[in-house]
Parts: sequence; C-alpha cells; structure tokens
Amino acid sequence: MNITKKERRQRRAIKTRARIRELGVARLTVHRTPQHIYAQVFDAAGSKVLVAASTLQKAVAEGLKGTGNVDAARAVGRAIAERAKAAGITQVAFDRSGFQYHGRVKALAEAAREAGLQF
Repeated sequence: MNITKKERRQRRAIKTRARIRELGVARLTVHRTPQHIYAQVFDAAGSKVLVAASTLQKAVAEGLKGTGNVDAARAVGRAIAERAKAAGITQVAFDRSGFQYHGRVKALAEAAREAGLQF
C-alpha cells in the first residue's frame, strides 16, 4: 500500500498538533494551496476559531500582484498578527500543518513575528 504525499503531510500534522495540545496555548494554523494561503488562530482546546485571514479576503489581497506567492503570504502573516493582537492574543504555537517550513509558510510566520505575535 502506497502512502500518498497528502497522507504523509497529514500524518506529520497530527504529530505536531498532539504536541501543541500539550502546551495549552492558542494555535496558529497555516494551510496553503497553489493559488491561496490561509491562516487561522484556534483556541487552546482547538475547537473554536478566534481569528482568521486569507488571500481570499479583499482587504488582504488588495494591492497584491498574485495570491499564491511569498508577498501574499507576508500580507496574510501581517493581517493575522494584527487581528490576533486586536483579539488579545499575543502568544501562539505555530502549526505548519505538515508543510515544509520554507517559502510561503516561512514568509507568513516571519511576517506574523515581525507584526508582534510570539511563537
């Protein structure tokens, strides 16, 4: 039985989420597709979305050349950090959802850190 690329990524994500659940802090989750990138902050229990940002939102995608590139990821990172701080969240655990910490995922994380989120 061959395990697909998606199944391997999901397996990595499950392991990471189990460790984050033990920490008991809010979780910044990233999901990427070829055309868009999404970020959500879940509460410590992982059951409720507290803040969300993505390139589908006009306020975030405004002024971007495309929505599937590093610049768009930076814009989403800044937006999620600003919204999280407005909601009173400063400390999160970064959940890359099994994606490699490189390119757009890394750009989003660094932009969120620069905008004031701690992880």
